[in-house]
Amino acid sequence: MADVNNAVMDNKPTPNKKSYPDFKKIVVNNHLVLSIEEAGKTVDAIKTGEKVSRIFMTILTYIFILILAFAVIFPFYWMIITSLKQNTEIQSTTQTFFPNIVMWSNYVYVFQVFDFMTYMTNTIVVAVFSTIGTLITTIFAAFAFSRLTFKGREALFMVFLMTMMIPGEMMVISNYITVASFGWIGTGQTLTDAYLSMIVPFWISVFYIYLLRQNFKQIPNELYLAAKVDGKSDWSYLWKVMVPLAAPTLISITILKFMGTWNSYVWPALVADTEEYRLISNGLRGAGFVDADTGNTEYGYQMAATVVVTVPLFLLFVFFRKYIMKGVGRAGIKG
Repeated sequence: MADVNNAVMDNKPTPNKKSYPDFKKIVVNNHLVLSIEEAGKTVDAIKTGEKVSRIFMTILTYIFILILAFAVIFPFYWMIITSLKQNTEIQSTTQTFFPNIVMWSNYVYVFQVFDFMTYMTNTIVVAVFSTIGTLITTIFAAFAFSRLTFKGREALFMVFLMTMMIPGEMMVISNYITVASFGWIGTGQTLTDAYLSMIVPFWISVFYIYLLRQNFKQIPNELYLAAKVDGKSDWSYLWKVMVPLAAPTLISITILKFMGTWNSYVWPALVADTEEYRLISNGLRGAGFVDADTGNTEYGYQMAATVVVTVPLFLLFVFFRKYIMKGVGRAGIKG
């Protein structure tokens, strides 16, 4: 041991295993020094433990993801199999996970009784014009809050953000009074009045303004100054520079707004006086799915209509999901 201490004190290499063939552990100046063999075993044990821990966490992660996936997919699966069942089987106390008799005729009945084209036309008209109006107001407001300098800009934007904490249900009364004052609802309502009452109140979305503002603020200010040097107006800079650069976010807003209008139920049912003026989600609760003799709801027919209504939204999300994720991701955190 004296040779080892001297080697350390003299900054000389410590003796190798050949000099001390029998040692496993050596104490040098009150410090434990492992042999090469023992150190290798310790490193291997640490790596094995980390590998086992990593595999275990991966398994837990996938189990958690599978549970969530099942919770999301199962309602859609149940909707599809219900649309293929007889009403007696649906109302039975013993439920099955696959129909005993596959009733493809439920879908035929839907197109015979359900006024699909009328509801679809109303929904598309309201969704398109509501989306266009929202895009226009969102672009102008986001540009003002991100590029124009005026007194009280930040305070006004904070007020806008605070309105996001107000539940939408609380705005129903004020919106109803507004459209009623314009004469768009009530006795003598026309199809145009019904469209206006469903479109105009929802042209402003604070969330979309915030989303686009954050994207606009990521655009370097040097581009704005360069455009000013070249003699470009704010109007020209907005439509030729900012809007093209923010295209992914605008696509996301378009898709989300369209899907939101497609799924609207409460407001169209409140302001549209007749069934012919309502949207497709309202039609799913129409009288066409109620048995006139018994008064029971034909759930098989109703679920078949729901599948038909859901498929377009599903395809829209599948083909444009990358734009939704890209647009939301580009919004960033600047500001």
